[in-house]
Amino acid sequence: MAIRCLILDDNDHFRSAARALLEGEGITVVGTASASDDALRQVDDVRPDVVLVDIDLGEENGFEVAGRLVAVRLGPPRVILISTYAEKDFSEMIAASPATAFLSKSALSGAAIQEILRGAEREGERDGPVRVP
Repeated sequence: MAIRCLILDDNDHFRSAARALLEGEGITVVGTASASDDALRQVDDVRPDVVLVDIDLGEENGFEVAGRLVAVRLGPPRVILISTYAEKDFSEMIAASPATAFLSKSALSGAAIQEILRGAEREGERDGPVRVP
């Protein structure tokens, strides 16, 4: 079964490029959004398995959005935080977040998402975010 993904990023070019990349690698991108309100509506409508959330959403904070996505949904989708910044720049905030994992935008791929989701299933998310090598 294909993984269903929603992309939340305020950069139009990145959303388009990420969609093309992921769809070319077997991930079904069921929607994209540039702001949290739209993403929250789409999560209700399209029921993705995973939501990619940019840490820096312009006027919005991706960590807060991740919390909202997890807190207000029954059976929430997994949230993967993404950024052009290095993980070490936000390591404490990532560890404290309800996100399943962090993934650098430069490392974004269908295989990386699948690996994260498999790792989350194995670990049961009891030890915080999944680490991607």
